[in-house]
Amino acid sequence: MNQSKTTCIIGLGLIGGSMAIDLKKRGFSDHVIGTDTNPAHLEAALRQGIIDEALPLEEATFKADITLLCTPAGAIMQLLPKLLTLTEGTGKVITDTGSTKAAIASCVNNHPNRKAYVAAHPMAGTEKSGPGAAFSGLFDHQCVIICGKEKSDTAALDATEKLFRTLKMHITYMDEDSHDVSAAYVSHISHLASFALSLCVQEKEKDQRNILRLAGGGFSSAVRLAKSSGEMWAPIFEQNNQHIIAVLQSYIDKLEIFKHHLTDMNNHEVLKLIREANKIETIIK
Repeated sequence: MNQSKTTCIIGLGLIGGSMAIDLKKRGFSDHVIGTDTNPAHLEAALRQGIIDEALPLEEATFKADITLLCTPAGAIMQLLPKLLTLTEGTGKVITDTGSTKAAIASCVNNHPNRKAYVAAHPMAGTEKSGPGAAFSGLFDHQCVIICGKEKSDTAALDATEKLFRTLKMHITYMDEDSHDVSAAYVSHISHLASFALSLCVQEKEKDQRNILRLAGGGFSSAVRLAKSSGEMWAPIFEQNNQHIIAVLQSYIDKLEIFKHHLTDMNNHEVLKLIREANKIETIIK
């Protein structure tokens, strides 16, 4: 497949909607079909011009050259085997945007049409959701991880790589388990910490007017991710449970060290911890 002219987007939220916008705008697709279990999302995507046509899932997938699964991780696990069976022998390509990879891959590793699937995770997003949150440029210059590329045939891999290059993404290759460990550290723990901080503050400060009145840039940044969709993140935490628990324990250990030195009023050790943490500047500019 040299070029995928018709693209199907399953799940028209922030990720799927933003992909649809730029794949059409930048010439990868001349026709974008959308499907979503939420009729309001379909109507909004059509009204906003994000998709050209709305069709039922099976019809949409069969009509498209390449299909992107942009649903929550749990739905991807349910839909992926069905789509591979539906498109077996057609040369059509299936890829996804799931934030976990090992669990998703495990449900199709023995599927006879496994070669048509490319496991991918574009590392981009915001705390907002729904087609109204979609915008052009969301993926520009961000990283996308393709996992287990040796399990995909050359045509499927080429088409998927071209799709992500159209989105101006930098492609990295990993195995599924390594991806899930890395995602737990750089993405999943950040959301979990933000959810926990939000709960902590809301429990302590019953007068929400005070939260709004006192909240500055630091607090807003720290809890921004707490606005993220529970329907999206609960399945991610479930699927990547083992790695997230390990990272969470490490995070708790670091908090306990801070707590210990603060309890002892040992400002010297607190300062050392902060300066050690500051070294993140050499990693993240």
